[in-house]
Amino acid sequence: MTASMHGADMTRNVALYPWFKFFQNLIFWQAVWFLFFQSQLSAAEALLLYAIYDVATTALEVPSGYMSDKWGRRPTLIAAAVAGCAGSGLIALGGGFWAFALAQVLLGASAAFASGTDNALLYESLAGTGRSDEVEAQETRGWQFTLTALALSAFFGGIIAQYSYGAAFAAAAVAMAIACLIAFRFHEPPHDAQHVGSVADSTQWHLFRSAMKQPVLVWLFSLSVLMYGFSHIPFVFGQPFIQEALNSVGWHAEAPLVSGSVSALMMMVSVVASLFAIRLRQRIGLPAILVLAFGIQIALIATLAVTNSILAIAVLFLRMVPNSLARPFIIARMQPLLSDAGRATFLSVQSFFGRLLFAATLLLASANVPDGSEFAYGDIQQTLAWYVIAGCAFFSILLATVRRAKIAVKQEGQSRIT
Repeated sequence: MTASMHGADMTRNVALYPWFKFFQNLIFWQAVWFLFFQSQLSAAEALLLYAIYDVATTALEVPSGYMSDKWGRRPTLIAAAVAGCAGSGLIALGGGFWAFALAQVLLGASAAFASGTDNALLYESLAGTGRSDEVEAQETRGWQFTLTALALSAFFGGIIAQYSYGAAFAAAAVAMAIACLIAFRFHEPPHDAQHVGSVADSTQWHLFRSAMKQPVLVWLFSLSVLMYGFSHIPFVFGQPFIQEALNSVGWHAEAPLVSGSVSALMMMVSVVASLFAIRLRQRIGLPAILVLAFGIQIALIATLAVTNSILAIAVLFLRMVPNSLARPFIIARMQPLLSDAGRATFLSVQSFFGRLLFAATLLLASANVPDGSEFAYGDIQQTLAWYVIAGCAFFSILLATVRRAKIAVKQEGQSRIT
């Protein structure tokens, strides 16, 4: 392959990347999944199904990162889209708890295969054309496409679910099929392919341990693990919270539509936040914007724990704002410090710990919900209060160690772990 052809392939990867993220995130069931499972089963079983999803994703996180580093970014992303299509399609067909559990495993596999691999493909495609300095801007662009897809699918998914919950899952399966077609059009980026292919398992573990000797990566790793869980708390508990709030004003039947509309507004507010994120990061610095983002997450959960007023639903509009203020910058800060042979593995291990921690807390929460009942606000409030207490403790630790971690050191001049 000539250099010009290679450059064109990598340029096409960069151009296709946000569209892959767009169709991957047309999750039409996102705003109604809990309501659907609770209508078919119970609140405790609905929580358990989400825990199954998280456990499945957790179990596959590290193997999928290893697969990506050893076999390539393109085949791993194709596998992610295929699993996502199959999982959504299986739920659309229905069939009880065990069918739903299998579908959750497939959806978990989809998330695991894509986790880290998509970011690695983008960075390595940019590096392959000498454009690695664009990683923050391109990650932010991909994040905007992600949020736009989540907004559109949440709104229209809520409308679809008014008539059929299964149709919302079917629509998501179609979107994943399109994402699969886009993944087939990717070209494998240069990531020291010959070296990566011959890397031993012990070597990848050595690369991870070497990376974690850097205080900046330890701090960012810890923040990412915590922000994953605290971002998903309103996602899991938001739907029963909305239902309980609507019950107080007699709008119980409108829960799917309201939940979809709230999720759509949530994503659009986050898109707006992402438009100002780079400017804010330049103004206050990377450490400050990351600490601010985590603080907002804790404040949102605290608000939901204090009141179940219908007005508190508006707080959920801000759920994804912290991700817009943090995720693209965390990924961009990490990428140049990681080697090609272990990049996806590192990001997968990071996701592994985030999902493992959050799944453990969900299992504890589901054990405290009475069987055969809906999730009452008293149960929600008690659970959220414990999350807030833990969040404040972790926030204090991160704030006390941020200066020592040297988060603000410029990426230029940093060497990779080899």
